[in-house]
Order: sequence, then structure tokens, then C-alpha cells
Amino acid sequence: MPPQPSTSNNGAAVPSTILLANSIMNRFKPAKIFKSAVDPGPPTTPGGQGRPTARHITGISFDDRGDTLVTASEDETFRLYNCKTGKTLKTLYSKKYGVDLPRFTHKSTTIVHASTKEDDTIRYHSLHDNKYLQYFKGHKGKVISLEVSPVDDGFMSGSVDKTVRLWDLRSPACRGLLNLPSIPIVAYDSTGVVFAVAVNHYSRILLYDQANFDKAPFLVITLEDPTLARVSYPPRPIYMTSMAFSSNGKYLLIGCSGDAHYVVDAFEGHLIAKLEGHVGLERRSINSPPSIEPSRGCSGEEVSWTPDSKYVLGGSLDGKILIWDVQNLPGRSGEVDLKIPPMLIPPLTALDGHPGPSRCLRFNPRLVMMCSAGADLAFWLPDPSGDPDEIARDLLKKKGPL
Repeated sequence: MPPQPSTSNNGAAVPSTILLANSIMNRFKPAKIFKSAVDPGPPTTPGGQGRPTARHITGISFDDRGDTLVTASEDETFRLYNCKTGKTLKTLYSKKYGVDLPRFTHKSTTIVHASTKEDDTIRYHSLHDNKYLQYFKGHKGKVISLEVSPVDDGFMSGSVDKTVRLWDLRSPACRGLLNLPSIPIVAYDSTGVVFAVAVNHYSRILLYDQANFDKAPFLVITLEDPTLARVSYPPRPIYMTSMAFSSNGKYLLIGCSGDAHYVVDAFEGHLIAKLEGHVGLERRSINSPPSIEPSRGCSGEEVSWTPDSKYVLGGSLDGKILIWDVQNLPGRSGEVDLKIPPMLIPPLTALDGHPGPSRCLRFNPRLVMMCSAGADLAFWLPDPSGDPDEIARDLLKKKGPL
């Protein structure tokens, strides 16, 4: 069933003053639904007949303060929302270039985003006056991974041209280039000192020192799941669509196109956990073998950490919103053994979400709210009508904002 709005807070989020706990995560319900978050496409049949083509939101981003959310969608718009009032602020259009992977800079009035047509330029955009401030040219293929440094004006991009480029908002020239053997996915750690590059088809994750990115990676992690051999032989390959460090830098969350995501030790490379229970967003084919590479619209943004890295949020092809508790991961040390199976973690809860695929999931960095997106957009808040004893226990854990 599609999410139903609740009356709590009238769709507005409130500052977080409690620690996230299972009792809170189990109580999340949609507080505001934006049914017109994406314009429908043309009719499915010639002559203007038939139902409109379904379009989806493919990327979302919160600003640093958690006050504003930006979305990018297949209707070639990006839209701004106020997280505290639950209201739409404005809709901006990028019909000429398309828009994908919107990322706030450290100013809440500017974003960088990838293009979906005409060229593969990354664009630096002012949301205040709807103008482009800079163009970052160099990629020869679609940019499928884009991340802003957590500490400065740097950002990096990964493209289907098999390169990673490092940039600075103050200069249009690329300041670093990595040539890879296959399509890369990128991520910064929370300090900005280390970044990771996942290389698909080789199942490798390369960790680099930001100050010495032109040198060899200081750690190479092999992502190999021994439990896949129990399902089919040869084991189905893993296709990585996203990657994110935990807030303490200890773990890497690897989002995948199939029916599992993984948590990997970022210090030594041990495969720690396998997150199950969702339906992967890759388009299943009746042909054999089916492709694991995501089709257009599968953004790789369907899985992410909460700000404290205690929980992982995930979307699903069936529209559900899943939450995994990753607070008690097993410790591993010493030489990596690829034959040791990961800890299997079922979802703590599976919430009724969207009528179609839930493609994007993010938790607000400052407020107790999460956002999910597919063909529509939903703001989620904890339902205050839960068990009063649980609420009281949670309130006793007050420590300040996340």
C-alpha cells in the first residue's frame, strides 16, 4: 500500500534531542506525501492514448544543516523542500542538460549535479538565482557517482568512461584523474582524508590517501560473498551501485543491485555483514542470464546509513522501506579469509512504502526524519503514539543533536 499521511507535526520535522533506538526506528510513519514530486511522462501508446509513462526521482540530498532537501528526477527538474515546514520551496528546470545526482555543497544555496543528456559535464548551480556558476568538463561518459568532500570545496566523480576525476569548486580544471579497468563508484570518509573507489566486474574496492591519490591505493578490498555459491553455480556476480563510510570511518556500506547489501571493515577489508530482506532494483529479465547492471532510473541511492551509523535504510523494488540494525557487528582482525561467510542480518522492520520502487532513502543529518522517494516523495517521522514506556526510556537518553 502507498504511504498514508499522519497528523503528527503536520509533516514538519523537529530537532533531534534523543539517541536513535529500535523503539524509535520501528515507529516511523509517513508524515507528508508529495504526490506531484515528479511530472508524468508521455502516454505509453502512440496518438496520445494510454496511461502516462511513470517517472521517478533518481537522486536526493540534504544540506549540511538538514533544513532543505533537493531532489532530481526523470522529468528533468530539481525541486527544493523545507524539512521543518514540510513544504515545497521551488521547482527548477534543466530541460537542456537533464539533472541527476544532486549534491549540496557546504552552502545551502548551491549544488553540483550530473547531466543526463547533451554532454557529460558536471554543473555547479546556484539555487538562489537559478544560474550556473561553473562547468566541470572532462568525462566522456555518463557520471554515475558524485560526492562532495565533507571538509572542503573538493568533490569527485566516477563515470562509465572508467575514470574518477577529482575537482575543486573554485576551478573548472580537473585536479586529479584515476584511470580504472571498469566502471567506478566513489565515496569519501568523514574526515575527507581517505576516499574509496569501487571497481565493478573486478569486485575490488580501492582505498586512497587524499593527499597522495596519484600513488597506489594503500588498501585493496576484495568483495566476495561465499554464501552466493549455495544459491547458484557459478555464483552470481555482485554489482556495486553505491558506497558510503560509517561516521566513525570503521565500516563501508556497499549498496548492490541485487537482493543483498554488504558491510565491510574499512581498516583491513573483512566482509562483516550481509543485509537481506529487500528486492533488488535491477531489472530482472526473462532472458538468460539476467543482467545485474541497473537500467536507467536505478540511481544507487536506495541504501544509506543513519547519521550515527547504528542503522541502515534501504529501498526495494516492491516499494517497502527497510531498516537494518547494525549496532552489534562481529569483530574481525588479522588476515582476510574470503571463505568466512558474513553475518546475515534481516531487517529490523519493513515499512509499507511506495506503490512502486523505493529508489532513494536518506536520513536527515540533523533532524529525526527520513526521506524516501520513487514516483513520489515522502517525509517520515516517528509516530508519537507508541508505547509510553518506550518513549520515556528514549527521552531519558537525551544528549543533543545527532
